[in-house]
Amino acid sequence: MGRCCRLLLVCLVALVLTAATWQRQLLYFPTHHDGSNGLAPWRDQGEVIGFARTVPSPKNVWLMLHGNGGQASDRAYALPSFADEDTVYILEYPGYGQRPGSPSKEALNQAAKQGYLLLRREYPDTPVCVVGESLGSGPACSLAAVQPAPDKIVLVAPFDKLHRVAQYHYWFLPVRLLLPDNWDNIKALKGYQGRVEIFGAREDKVIPEKFAKSLAESRPGTVFREIEGGHNDWSAPGRVSIRNP
Repeated sequence: MGRCCRLLLVCLVALVLTAATWQRQLLYFPTHHDGSNGLAPWRDQGEVIGFARTVPSPKNVWLMLHGNGGQASDRAYALPSFADEDTVYILEYPGYGQRPGSPSKEALNQAAKQGYLLLRREYPDTPVCVVGESLGSGPACSLAAVQPAPDKIVLVAPFDKLHRVAQYHYWFLPVRLLLPDNWDNIKALKGYQGRVEIFGAREDKVIPEKFAKSLAESRPGTVFREIEGGHNDWSAPGRVSIRNP
């Protein structure tokens, strides 16, 4: 191997390592405390895979895929946005909270599918719907291809294609090369026959509202609702109502 080829190989390896490190720093900010915030542990074969607020004979069952920071039990703040007669399960991602593993697009999508199908088995006669918050809109949209498909998908402060958000913040970097975990929500929702409702925050500086609008406009029949506030303000009373139908 010539000197130039060796140098090129070293540069490629360095780029791959840089991409992996940069991606982890950009996308995933897990915490690992053992608090539940009053929610019940959600278990599968003895392993805690999330937390839940359950009600007897729910009208709907919701699977919530949360954003990239914190952990599932931190999302108790979202519960007032759901109807009192609905049951809500909040998935814990691999590598978040006390759940083993390492976060990645593949790991989050697989965990979402596992949790969703578990709920379908547990509630065979009840509508099972999905809500994705921020980064969680990626694994939420990935469930559109699962059969049976979710009865409804609600997305709060979502993106259309993740690399577009990264490029917006890091315009000077070759983002597509540095972001292997690149969810494409437009592609994921293509062909989905259920109802989709999207909430975009007017003052969102993390995932600007234009990306939520782009996703809504890519799919005829999608309901788009603009709300006040920034990226993390959506759970303020009265801003987001998560309902089916």
